[in-house]
Amino acid sequence: MAEIKIRHEKKEDYTNVEKVTRDAFWNLYVPGCNEHLIIHNLRNHEDYIPELTFVIEVDGRIAGSIFYSKTRILDDSGKEISQVITFGPVSIAPEFHNMGLGSKLINYSIEEAKKLGYKAIIIGGYPAYYERFGFTGTKKFGLSLEDGNYYSGIMALELVPNALSDIKGQIQFSSALEPDANELEEFDAQFPHKEKKVTSSQEKFAKAASELDTKEY
Repeated sequence: MAEIKIRHEKKEDYTNVEKVTRDAFWNLYVPGCNEHLIIHNLRNHEDYIPELTFVIEVDGRIAGSIFYSKTRILDDSGKEISQVITFGPVSIAPEFHNMGLGSKLINYSIEEAKKLGYKAIIIGGYPAYYERFGFTGTKKFGLSLEDGNYYSGIMALELVPNALSDIKGQIQFSSALEPDANELEEFDAQFPHKEKKVTSSQEKFAKAASELDTKEY
């Protein structure tokens, strides 16, 4: 049986973790990917939360990672009324899929976030996957994106009961999660060449990302 271990990321892991992240996301959501640059930049950003950055090892080999950053909730005037946290990218190398490693990372990090006193997590992703961890649409809490819309793929999890019950506003994710396209081209050139392709998963993601939440909570 494989030995699975979750631990904090170390500086000497950086390049390896970026490579694993690139392999995990390549051609998944768009031709190529930018997630390896996101984590590269996030480590030096004010919104980075190193205490909640973990790698998962299988028999001593890094198989994936999870990163956390600070997210803000703003009122109608743009004033910050609350701060929550966000995880992502969450990466599992393709050769380690179907082992439950992503779920292990997410569950472990959620428990660590609770221990550190964080109140809530807001993420973007597929509801069918994240509902199993207790996430629900942010529409339930009156929390929209900056365009004022509620999307099915924007979800929240209260780590403390009713942490979001009296907060209404707009979600502002960290700017570190939106790297510059020109910077990406230069950064990606440091890695082995991979062919960019259009895949069916990209169309599925595009549809999911624009789906409005029409549920009644």
